[in-house]
This record gives sequence, structure tokens and C-alpha cells, in this order.
Amino acid sequence: MGLRLIRGRSNEQMESSDARERSPDEPEFSARVPQIAVPVAPPQPEVGLFVGAAPAAPVKPVGKIELPLMPTDKKSAALALMNESEVSGCKKCRLSTTRMQTVFGEGDVDAKIFFIGEGPGETEDQTGRPFVGRAGQLLDKMIGAMGLTRQQVFIANIVKCRPPENRVPAPDEVATCTPYLVRQLEIVRPKVIVTLGLPAVKYMLEDPKLTMGRVRGQWKEWRGIKLMPTYHPSYVLRAYTEANRQAVWSDLQLVMKEVGLAPKRVATKQ
Repeated sequence: MGLRLIRGRSNEQMESSDARERSPDEPEFSARVPQIAVPVAPPQPEVGLFVGAAPAAPVKPVGKIELPLMPTDKKSAALALMNESEVSGCKKCRLSTTRMQTVFGEGDVDAKIFFIGEGPGETEDQTGRPFVGRAGQLLDKMIGAMGLTRQQVFIANIVKCRPPENRVPAPDEVATCTPYLVRQLEIVRPKVIVTLGLPAVKYMLEDPKLTMGRVRGQWKEWRGIKLMPTYHPSYVLRAYTEANRQAVWSDLQLVMKEVGLAPKRVATKQ
């Protein structure tokens, strides 16, 4: 439930269905590759209790971010205020009726890299923190292979509440919740966005017909910020092939180059 902010710099359906942060009983991410291993939708008179509610029109930010860049202390204050006064008690969509707590996101407010997943899983719902289950452990390895820690990046999701049974968020839920994410991005102002999984990149690029085969590993842009789509860690755990692990590492190396990080050679398990 709390917001953790660190000041200072310091084959397609499978991909979509596996994008939630759950904890599959799969092996660790290792082998012969590095261990990378906006307006809010109008409130409804009642909270819908079924997924088939009429979808709300998605929020479509246009152009580059025009807000002035904030100093570190004001970034921290703005994010903390958003979480405490808006997100933690949010009841704008049906997900609020089934969650344990919201998952705002966490990391360095001056982060150069901003990771975006789909939504909280069971462990995240219990702890109020993003990516702390099995998929989160793999994400930590991915970040570590880049020569960073999770305290040096920012991590969030397109929705702040866990969808029941880890289902894909409904279009109206995404439209209602993503203005929070947009504001987080405007405040943090990263150099690169890394989308984890198909639902996240579909939202960020405003194209519901996208496939991972079309976009993974290719530079895109969101409001003037470079964006790299890659696989979600839980998909990698479930489709545990050298090809998938190598694909993610290739994507992350492109991100490293973009933010000025030297290529890394990571010792691997045999």
C-alpha cells in the first residue's frame, strides 16, 4: 500500500495470457545467455461487477510532454501526493471491489529507464509493491544484468489494482486507470520506456491489433520518449527457451546503449 520512492539519480496469445505477475513453478532464468536472466474517464453511477461492461474510450495523449521538468524533491512530493490522495483510495472502476490494496509503483524518481507491466498479481496485491513475485525476481535479474538495481529504475503497471484471477484488464479499466500512469511518466520523465508484455505495449502505442512479433525489439516512441517492447518476465518463465531469453537480452542491450550503459558480460550457470 505504501509508495517506495528513491530520491536522486543513483507465439501472441501466450504472451498476452502470461503477462500478469504470477508465480509459475518454472526454473530460474539462466543457461547460456546472461541472467537477465489526460483526462480521467467520467465516473460511473455504480461500479460494474462484470468484465463485459461497455469499454470506455482510451486516453490518447498527443504530442510530446510539455510540462516543465521538476527537480528531484518536487518529483518525489508529486508522486507521493498522487498515491496518497488519489490512487490508494481509488474506486473509479470495478477492480477496486476485489483488490486488497493498490500498487502504485516504485523506484528512482530520476530514473532513465521506466518499466511498465500489465497489472499486479497476487503477491503484489498483498504487498502493495510491483513485481515482487516470481516474475519480479526475474525482472530483478534482468535489471541486474544491465548493471543496475531496481532502486535505480522505475517500475509500474498499466492498472494499479489486481484483476481477478489475473485476467487481462478490460478496456474500460485500462482507460480509467492509465491517466495515473501517464502522470507518473510526465513526472519521472525517463529517457527510455520498456514495456513488458503485449497488453502494456498495446496501450502505450494505442494499437489493440499489435502482436509481439511485429514490435518486440524495435524502437518505438511515446510522446517523445523512446520505447522498447519486450517479453514479460512471466512469459519467459513459462516459455523457457534459449531463443526467448536471448531475445530479451538483445532488447535490453539496445536499451543500455541508448542510456549510455556499457555492454555487460554476465557469468551464467551451466
